[in-house]
Formats: sequence, C-alpha cells, structure tokens
Amino acid sequence: MPNKQVIHPMVKLQQKVVSLVNSEIIKPNDSIGKIALLFGDQWSFFKSELVAYGFSMQDPVSDILVVETWDD
Repeated sequence: MPNKQVIHPMVKLQQKVVSLVNSEIIKPNDSIGKIALLFGDQWSFFKSELVAYGFSMQDPVSDILVVETWDD
C-alpha cells in the first residue's frame, strides 16, 4: 500500500497564492486581506491559521510565499 502524504492546509494555501501571483491575479505586494474574496468559504479557516502564525491581513502576500515550512 503506497504511503500517502497529507499536505498541510497552509501548504495548499501557499500553492494557491503562488498560482495567483504567477497568473498576475494578485501582486506579491498586495495585502493578504486582498485574497479573502478569492477563497470564499475557506477564508475564515485560512485567516485564523495565518493569524495564529503571526500574520496580519495588512502584510504583503509575498510574506506567505517565503515560508519554508508550516509547523504545527
């Protein structure tokens, strides 16, 4: 049976943000709060996680992109 690795939810968020930046839908210097509308129902979870990691909604999106590991 193959070993299926669970991806941390914040890694999924980070991958989506990278995709949005690469698609030029958002800019790296846009505030994190700007992505709220793009995540709909999932945003309240991601927002609470980001705050728990010490982010504010005014921080630039680029701050999410430079995180190397999301430890619990």
